[in-house]
Amino acid sequence: MKIVKIHHVAYRCHDAKQTVDFYKSLLDMDLIGAIAEDRVPSTKEPDPYMHIFLDAGAGNILAFFELPNSPPMERDPNTPDWVQHIALEVANMEALEEARARLQAAGVEVLGPTDHTLFQSIYFRDPNGHRLELAAPSGTPGQVKRMHEVAHKMLEDWARDRKPPRHMAWLHDKEFTAR
Repeated sequence: MKIVKIHHVAYRCHDAKQTVDFYKSLLDMDLIGAIAEDRVPSTKEPDPYMHIFLDAGAGNILAFFELPNSPPMERDPNTPDWVQHIALEVANMEALEEARARLQAAGVEVLGPTDHTLFQSIYFRDPNGHRLELAAPSGTPGQVKRMHEVAHKMLEDWARDRKPPRHMAWLHDKEFTAR
């Protein structure tokens, strides 16, 4: 078996309409579907929900569930705030800067751009508190190839002693990059 693509990724939201409005007005993602039922199809549990689907481009779908009868959403207190996020790619730095300006004009707090060598990113939160990243590619084909070539070795080294291997230190350590 070979996975063809991610069909959709789903998160929870406070308010489906507010979520659709945010993603449409600030990220130009269209609502492409909505499903609402009183019972969960897979478990048959009574739990009314609204399930919305947004077009994230190139066949990618970002989905959300509004669950009015469930307790309020909470973060996993054992996972750092920066870890769980949704990263979306934009075409280039011009598009990234345009997105940053649009978000800031709407009163959204934006962090970045952050230079990851292979891409530049900005970070912000949607109305549900989900951390979002917009990334613009900035690496060369050679840099991307270099990352791919060391990926398995890095994973083996990490699994052995749980210490960060330095094979990719050149991404963020400019002094290391110069060597």
